[in-house]
Amino acid sequence: MGTQRPGAVLAVCSLATFLAFLDVTILNIAFPAISRSFDSASLADLSWVFSAYNVVFAALLIPAGRAADLYGRRRVFVTGLALFAVASAACAFAPTAALLVGARVLQAAAAAMLVPASLALLLPAFPPERRGAAIGTWGAMGGIAAATGPALGGLLVEVFGWRAVFLVNLPIVALTLVIALRVLAESRGEGVGLPDALSVLLLGSGVALVSLGIVSGEGGSWVASATLAPLVGGVVLVALFAWRGRRVPNPLVAPELFAVRSFSAAVLGYLVFSGGFYALLLSNVLFMTGVWAYPTLLAGVAVTPGPIMAAVGSTVGGRISDRFGARASIVPGALLFALGCLLFATRVGPEPAYLAVFLPATLLNGAGVGLVYSGLATASVARLPAAHFATGSAVGTCARQIGAVLGIAVLLSALAGSAELGTFRAGWWVMTATALLTVGCGLAVGRTRAPALTIPAPRPVVAEEPT
Repeated sequence: MGTQRPGAVLAVCSLATFLAFLDVTILNIAFPAISRSFDSASLADLSWVFSAYNVVFAALLIPAGRAADLYGRRRVFVTGLALFAVASAACAFAPTAALLVGARVLQAAAAAMLVPASLALLLPAFPPERRGAAIGTWGAMGGIAAATGPALGGLLVEVFGWRAVFLVNLPIVALTLVIALRVLAESRGEGVGLPDALSVLLLGSGVALVSLGIVSGEGGSWVASATLAPLVGGVVLVALFAWRGRRVPNPLVAPELFAVRSFSAAVLGYLVFSGGFYALLLSNVLFMTGVWAYPTLLAGVAVTPGPIMAAVGSTVGGRISDRFGARASIVPGALLFALGCLLFATRVGPEPAYLAVFLPATLLNGAGVGLVYSGLATASVARLPAAHFATGSAVGTCARQIGAVLGIAVLLSALAGSAELGTFRAGWWVMTATALLTVGCGLAVGRTRAPALTIPAPRPVVAEEPT
């Protein structure tokens, strides 16, 4: 099953992914304005405007991916788009902080439906020799969206107010939905039955508790009961999920998937690299506004060259993956990202030096992000059977989201003690280390290329032979 308009399919799937990840970071710069609108709510309560999205998004990704494989990728995708529009409107017009948080939960659930279904819909639209480039563009959209968020959010808040941060989603969703209904072909995972219900509960609850524990540690209280209890509880539930998955006939995530080396290495790469990348995004804006005393809007604009380079890197990375395999995109991309972080750590000082230091480092980071995420997106599904495309994509995206939450939480914990130049430098060194660990994941991925199997014919899951 396929479509004769692959360009339109790529645009639809990429836009949906862009929206899902844009709403992870676009609110960062709008938080002061939101706080002023709901001055009767505590900062702790308002922080759930961010945390609720991150926690629910991470928790529902894998169940939503399995639902897409089971009930139809197009059906889940279109439903997710419609729900995202309703939730965005509810956020924009929320009269109280509690309703805003509730609407964000709904928005996160919709985003979780969009991301895994979009990749599973994308693959059948392209011939094998072009799938790497398509996956590369799709895979880098999350990074581009996350990096674009601060600048776009700052502009919208400055001109229209914070509610425009949510309203901007509506025309994009409307356009995407109209095109999706015209060009997307339905597909399912053949032979995929209803997953074990207890596995769904264990994994969703476990991921939610882990994410909640990480978020609770943002203030530096990692040993407090409010942090340790959900972290430990979440790890226990995820362990029980893994144990049960080997003992039921139809697990939520087939354990055999993790025997596929390229898949496991890509999932680990998502986790590690996203920790450094998302921490870098927030760190750079906080550094420019705090140490260099840039106005908020100017700081948002100053980081914009990064997303531009990420877009370029994603296209190049996809073509490299098509020809040479995902490793050839991930490894150089991670090294470029590490070099950019090294420039920040060793060359940035207390006085502004945007053109001489900050801009070159940002361009290196952006190019690296595009290459890494395009390669990881290819590697995460390349060796999987077609019946598990959406589920496999969801596992990778879940790892990416948990990494993002962890990276931001660790950064905020460090800055809570001291938001001076030395603390930022230490953070940039840690981000360099995450990039070097990603190099190792890229090497483990091997010469994996985009899937060339006929869609949607399934095949048995088998472990890869070493390369």
